[in-house]
Amino acid sequence: MNRPPIICFGQQPCGFFPRRFLFSKIQTARRLQSEIGGEIVFFCHDSDHDPRETRTILRHLKTQEVAHLNFAFENKLQRKFSPLFLKRISADWHGKTLLQLPNYLERNLMEIFEATSAANAADFCLAMYRRLGLLEGIRVERSGDPAFRRAACNIGEFFVDVPYEGEIVRARFQDGALKLHEGGNSYVSLPETPFTKAQISPARDSRFRWMQSVLHCTHYIAGLGERAYLHKDDAPEVEFVTRDDIDHSDEAFTEISG
Repeated sequence: MNRPPIICFGQQPCGFFPRRFLFSKIQTARRLQSEIGGEIVFFCHDSDHDPRETRTILRHLKTQEVAHLNFAFENKLQRKFSPLFLKRISADWHGKTLLQLPNYLERNLMEIFEATSAANAADFCLAMYRRLGLLEGIRVERSGDPAFRRAACNIGEFFVDVPYEGEIVRARFQDGALKLHEGGNSYVSLPETPFTKAQISPARDSRFRWMQSVLHCTHYIAGLGERAYLHKDDAPEVEFVTRDDIDHSDEAFTEISG
């Protein structure tokens, strides 16, 4: 018996107002669902540690000048190396950001932002996406979920969430050692630390296979950049679909869905 389709797309939390390419992935998945049925799953890669992922690009309502906004975090170590689901937002960030938003957003969107709160960047982003109506009827699975990690297959290229200087950092496991990438050819080697599958998240090239070992999707909505590194031969059972085109794809989606 053929199983119902599972239509999946993956993305890091990508701004407290999501980038338009994420909206495009969601719309492509909904269009496909209307054609073939099945379930839509958002694989939220909240284990990523790159703070640039949550940069939010807005345009001034009058001048159309572009502004780059982002979270402020409690300390520099978190900002650089903690996974997004553990990057704690500074206590004054929400209030300061709210004061800037009238230049960029209509009142209804400001009210959504004002009503949203969360301790860390990933939770805040997901809460915003839900309030915007983007995730209605979509199952969300998170790479930072220990249960998801324990259920996933073993991989050779991965990161490990480990304690370091009072925080949890996402260290690359490489040549039998845990390392933090400082930039360029500079790395910091961490003390040898035991770890379990519940602490492991995939590197870019192993991400799809790791995700697929749990989700078993039948269709995958791929971003334009993703198509360059996805190993489609690893998943011959999956139909890969390129997301629909959208203008200003890197800028924030500032509408209410539905």
